Amino acid sequence: MYKPKFYAAAAILLLAALLSACSTGSKQREPERPNIIFIMSDDHAEAAVSAYSDKLIHTPNLDRIGKEGMIFRNCFVTNSLCSPSRATILTGQYSYRTGARDNSFSMQLNPGITTFPMLLRQAGYQTALVGKWHLRTKPEGFDYSSILNDQGQYYNPDFITGADTARVHGYVTNIIMDKAIGWLSAQRDDSKPFCLMIHNKAPHRNWLPDSADLDAFEKDLPLPESLYDDYTGRGRAAHEQMMNIGKNLHLLSDLKVNAASKGPKGNWLIGEFNRMDSAQRNRLIRFYMSRDAAVDTVKMTPRERIAWRYQRYIKDYLRCIRAVDRNVGRLLAYLKEKGLMDNTLIVYTSDQGFYLGEHGWFDKRFMYEESLHTPLMMRYPPLIKAGSVSDAPVMNLDLPETFLDLAKVQIPDSMQGASLKPLLAGKTPDNWRKGIYYHYYEYPGWHAVKRHFGIRTQRYKLIHFYYDVDEWELYDLEKDPHEMLNVYKDPAYSAVKDTLTQELYRLQHQYGDSYELAEKILQHDKTMFNRYKNIY
Repeated sequence: MYKPKFYAAAAILLLAALLSACSTGSKQREPERPNIIFIMSDDHAEAAVSAYSDKLIHTPNLDRIGKEGMIFRNCFVTNSLCSPSRATILTGQYSYRTGARDNSFSMQLNPGITTFPMLLRQAGYQTALVGKWHLRTKPEGFDYSSILNDQGQYYNPDFITGADTARVHGYVTNIIMDKAIGWLSAQRDDSKPFCLMIHNKAPHRNWLPDSADLDAFEKDLPLPESLYDDYTGRGRAAHEQMMNIGKNLHLLSDLKVNAASKGPKGNWLIGEFNRMDSAQRNRLIRFYMSRDAAVDTVKMTPRERIAWRYQRYIKDYLRCIRAVDRNVGRLLAYLKEKGLMDNTLIVYTSDQGFYLGEHGWFDKRFMYEESLHTPLMMRYPPLIKAGSVSDAPVMNLDLPETFLDLAKVQIPDSMQGASLKPLLAGKTPDNWRKGIYYHYYEYPGWHAVKRHFGIRTQRYKLIHFYYDVDEWELYDLEKDPHEMLNVYKDPAYSAVKDTLTQELYRLQHQYGDSYELAEKILQHDKTMFNRYKNIY
């Protein structure tokens, strides 16, 4: 029997559904609480991600996260060093508050400090961590953790899982992803949202590649414009550092020259070789000895020798990244197979940037662009439009608040950043920060980079170096993007200097930092240094 009222009602419902679909376009409905996968590598520079620059390497799997989500082109760190950065990402707080200010005396989180995994777990998330931890305190807030011992090793590394420590045969980047996918497939509770943190050791020094990648990057790579920087016009900080490719890279442990030698006791490379089986060790030794035979460094000019050392360094660094990219591809394939791509926030970042020959350097620490910047890409289809790019200044400080906000968990007052959720949705608030504050503490220490703090705005950067110096540097990033000319004493920048100085003090006050606090920390660290100075 024909029932006009019924069909009319059905038509109305169908029309409403169609209109709703049209109004939302292709964007999916945001789940109540997304899964979170946070992938972080160690010392991965923006210049070594092809989503940012294609001059050095092609990283198709990493790029996919940005292409299908958002690339942040101005992500900065609060303190360009491994342990402090990890502590900031966990807590959303600056180094002077986390307790982890450096990689020497202060590597542990303050007792009782709150981390975002703790809060997610309390809110019903299942939490897991695999890979590099690099904090002296034990991981808290995780249902499962399997972490490297301290820095970890590239081959046959030791993993601490609960109360047990075991050596795992293989290459570290592959093993970390094996463990991550293994947890997802065997230990994940399907009834709960999850947060999985995957922390790579690579591409940290001493850049020992997977044997599968040894033959990559046979051709020489372009030299950085500032490789031969002599630091003219800059102060003692730039001149007295010990992270120079020409002077401070170790021939055996870093560049693997004469890899067949036994080397001095305690050498990093020999320590790695001693962990390997004969097949692993012989493959690597044959490779590096063949490269030794192809050159005669004795006949090189000083500049040629620096260029040769750079090529030897950068190729191994990039080979390590090849394994990272390949394993991220494995993870994305698994997530697609299991139907987890659309309800999972996938994040890729590094604990800080790194110098790939710029200013003649390797390592990080300085507030100059290459180590202040860090790559950040996020994929989450319900919220982020594919192909999005944000130029807003964001920080690693913002990550925990972002995760809590998306998970609909209350953000504690202790956190000092800001949620990136509005930026992910394509809207930059009018009151979004205009500048970022930075503070580095590890001096005296490895690489001899002076303590300093500073402010970076869209165009300018002001840095104050202290401890055994009292020097200021000012850079006009629009005119001098490579930071080769300090204009602090240039009268033409007098007004800029005054404005930046006032803004620097305002940010210090906003974040609870100050000259007085820096001096208090300085006196504490001097005592600690005198106690342990024999290690430097």
